Formats: sequence, C-alpha cells, structure tokens
Amino acid sequence: MCIRFHALVLLLIWLALGISTTAEAQERIPLRVDLGGYASINKIPFVIAHEKGIYEKNGLDVDQFVSSSATEVTRVVRELWFNLFKSSLNMPHQPIRPPNDRAPISIGGGMPHTLRRTTNANWTDWIVLATTDHVVRWHIVAQPEITSLEQLKGKRLGFSNVGAMTHYIALILADKMGWDPVQDISLISGAQSYHMLENGIVDAFIAFEVPYADAVAAGYKSLFDTRVWDIPVAGSGVNASESWLRDNRESARRFIKSLVEAIALMKKDKDVAFRAMAKWYNITDPQKQELIYAGAAEMPSKPYPAVAGLKKMMEIYDSNEMRKYKPEDFYDDSFVRELDESGFIDSLYK
Repeated sequence: MCIRFHALVLLLIWLALGISTTAEAQERIPLRVDLGGYASINKIPFVIAHEKGIYEKNGLDVDQFVSSSATEVTRVVRELWFNLFKSSLNMPHQPIRPPNDRAPISIGGGMPHTLRRTTNANWTDWIVLATTDHVVRWHIVAQPEITSLEQLKGKRLGFSNVGAMTHYIALILADKMGWDPVQDISLISGAQSYHMLENGIVDAFIAFEVPYADAVAAGYKSLFDTRVWDIPVAGSGVNASESWLRDNRESARRFIKSLVEAIALMKKDKDVAFRAMAKWYNITDPQKQELIYAGAAEMPSKPYPAVAGLKKMMEIYDSNEMRKYKPEDFYDDSFVRELDESGFIDSLYK
C-alpha cells in the first residue's frame, strides 16, 4: 500500500511538472524576426540571444531568419552572399526566406527603414525601437594609388543601394568635401566588395565590417575611417511595424529585454560572439573575427533609438514628403527607457 501510495505521489508530481512545462511553453509568445542579410557585429547579439536561450528565458519563441531580398543588391554580391548563406550557415528554421515573407520585426538600419516611409508606398509603417549603431564608423577602401579623399573627386565610389547606410555615408562624404554628389563624384550602387576594386568597376567603396575584413585580408588598406567625422546615424537596430506594435507591445518588450541581455553577454565574453560568427555566418578566420568584434566596443549598452541620427537623415534626405514628419514619428524609445530607468541594464554589468 505504501509503495502504491508513493508511486501515486510520484505520478502526480510528474504530471504536475509536465503540465507546468506545457503551460510555460504555451506562454511563450511566437515572434518572427528578419535578421537582414549581411553579417555585422550589430547582428551578433540577436544570434547570441538565440543560441544562449535568452529569447526562451524571456518567454519568446523566436523564428529568426534571413530574407533573401537582403542579399540581392547586385548579381555578383547576391551570388556571393546567397551561396554563403545557403551552403555554409547553420541556422535553424530554414532561415533564408523569400523577400515577400515579411516579419513584424526587422534587424537593420533604422535610417533606411524610416526613409522608405517617405519614398516607398509599401513601407509606410516602420519605426525604430532600438539602435545599436549611433555613429558613422565604416571605412572607405580604395585602389592603392589613391592616398587621400581629395583624389576621389571625379572617381567612382561604390555603395550598396540608394537610401542604405553606405549611400548615406557617400552623401556625407560629398558634403564634407564640398562636392556635388552628382557632378563631382560618381556614386555606384551594388559595389560592396573589394572584388569591385580588383575588376576596376569602382575606384573605392564604403565597407562595413565584413567587406572591410575581407578587403584587409586581400591586402587592401583603409583610405579613411569615417569615425573621425563623429556624424550621428540611425544605424542597425530593431525596427518594428507600427501597426503590429499596437497589439503586441509585450512581445516587443520581451524582445528588447533579450537584446540588452545579449549585448551585455557579448561585451563581457567575446568568445561567445566568435562562436556566433562561426556558426551563423561561417566566419572562422581569427583576424576577421577580431576586426568585426572591434565594433562591439562602440555598441551602446543602452540601445536607445538614435534620435540624432534620424534628425541628420531628415536633413540629408530632405524632401517635400520628409517635411510632413517630425523625428518622433520615426521611433518609440519607451522599451529601452523602461529597462534603463528600472536599473535592469545597469545590473547586467555588475
């Protein structure tokens, strides 16, 4: 009788635990997240959040993937990156999705996302929830015979596509040099690799972390580090559909909490970042990993939306449509502010 009683108790405990586990699983909120295409240090915290179970700990069931549209800048770049993603990445959930498979949260430049609201009828409802990249900091890489920015006048400068972060930097360069961006320099889209230098397609290009690391490995040097300008930018971060956000603020709150936890982990343990680069982006070369990770030092622990960068965007891309908006139309800082004012973010660094 005693044995049966104990067995019954154990069975009831097991069933209770099973029910509890099921309940916890049911409480997780499903969330789809588009990481964008290109690897950069700003994408790594989201990979870490996935790999280290931070999303799950915060009650999210995240389907995190790469949109194929993010890799389709030019034929050469598209093939280079898509083949890399297709054959080398070890992501779950069949992570490469067609461009029409739009998620409510997109990881990428806040500036291009919000700029589209004034230029593209299909992108009228995106706002910035967090920014991990507040200052222009990428490199200009040029042909070896070009040794100064002044020599770029009349030359061909490569960038990714109009309205992208690299295009913004190209326009900043023209402004800094006092050049007409149409008449004094040729801005060539779809040129985001040192191969464009090798093939003579451009004379220089604007390189974010991965193309810069590749260019350095191929023997090229930085002509100019745009950090010295100290120009604000609404760079990579968390962008959300405003219409989705109205009914899903708890999902967004949990996601931003996961982000700040992952940033703290990345800053405190770079090996975690290196493993994420290797597994998700097939970047295993130590030199490349170090060059990419260098951007982690500049990533804010409190990733407030980059208001100064949004204001600069509105100045650079001034238009009739842009003047209908105010900076606050483009962001919601309440999620980061809540975590900051509660002391949660500071607690991660103690």
